[in-house]
Amino acid sequence: MISEKMKPLVQNNSAIREMFEEGNRLAKIYGRENVYDFSLGNPNVPAPPEVDAAIRAILDEEESTFVHGYMSNSGYEDVRSAIAASLNERFGTAFHQDNILMTVGAASGMNVLFKTILNPGDEVIAFAPYFLEYGNYVRNYDGKLVVVPPDTETFQPNMEAFKERIGEKTKAVIINTPNNPTGVVYSDATLKKIAQILTEKQTELGTEIVLVSDEPYRELAYDGVEVPYVTKYYANTVVCYSYSKSLSLPGERIGYLVIPDALADSKTVFAAATIANRVLGCVNAPSLMQRVVMRCLGAKANVAAYDRNRNLLYTSLLEYGFTCIKPQGAFYLFLKSPEPDEKAFCAVCKKHNILVVPGSSFACPGYVRISYCVSYEQIERSLKAFKAVAEEYGL
Repeated sequence: MISEKMKPLVQNNSAIREMFEEGNRLAKIYGRENVYDFSLGNPNVPAPPEVDAAIRAILDEEESTFVHGYMSNSGYEDVRSAIAASLNERFGTAFHQDNILMTVGAASGMNVLFKTILNPGDEVIAFAPYFLEYGNYVRNYDGKLVVVPPDTETFQPNMEAFKERIGEKTKAVIINTPNNPTGVVYSDATLKKIAQILTEKQTELGTEIVLVSDEPYRELAYDGVEVPYVTKYYANTVVCYSYSKSLSLPGERIGYLVIPDALADSKTVFAAATIANRVLGCVNAPSLMQRVVMRCLGAKANVAAYDRNRNLLYTSLLEYGFTCIKPQGAFYLFLKSPEPDEKAFCAVCKKHNILVVPGSSFACPGYVRISYCVSYEQIERSLKAFKAVAEEYGL
């Protein structure tokens, strides 16, 4: 009954979601407090108080038929203008409301963009390790995902391999910084090099290549690390933003696309993306949450709580003999497996009620992702189990 396109998705259901469900199963057996689930990027930090206050105020102050009614498929004009002004103030950009298209989160925004720009057979490049759903988003529109292998020393993009993979069919390149699953932030030098390569390749091939910046973790950076704003580096850039992590709203599905004037044929792209937003079935981003985020543009998640988790987990794992780079942003730690088959390592962890996600789920075998957006107390309770795993491997 199901389509041919869906069959492989059913067979290869997300390892992250499977691990999350396994956590629920184990919790029923051992008790929730004795299961150390680091699988899902589901923020434990509550939404800032401004969010709940905004919801209450909107329902009290704004006309119900307006708050819950239709608007332009691109979103409320005042919301888009406010977001553009906020970005301009923070990053020195010059956006206006017709550069901002409200979306049902960053994932929906990326699908809207690919619906807008991809023809069958077009190629989209991603840097491993990457969020594996990118491949599904590209294939939704009969595109092909081309993967650049990782530089496991720094987890910055492998530039030589990147250049080799750009060809006549390349339509877009996805970057994700701060990165899921590594926590790496792409440096100023990295972004300049990517922009240089793309500019040269556009001239050489006579094509337009879109740089797609997936930014759900932009606000989560540590130790004073700056997350550069990508539109400053390369004209053909589109930003996919989500409030899921920055305001701890993963279930609300609210975000936006930035389609700058500098993008080739930007007005036509914006108009087409607005139509794509509708025909994909989203119609428009949730009206109430659009009103909410406009009132919460200055609100911030409790980054200090994630930082505290990061430091405890990172220093403890190093002490036990594990190997990993220190995350600069997001809320993931990418740990090198002590054996080549990281799925076997995940199985050993599971014996100790630790649930982590294999790196092969991010096109980077030999590593596992640990999501530390959990309670500090869970990390404390898990350390004895991590130490036992380390001892089992003789670390």
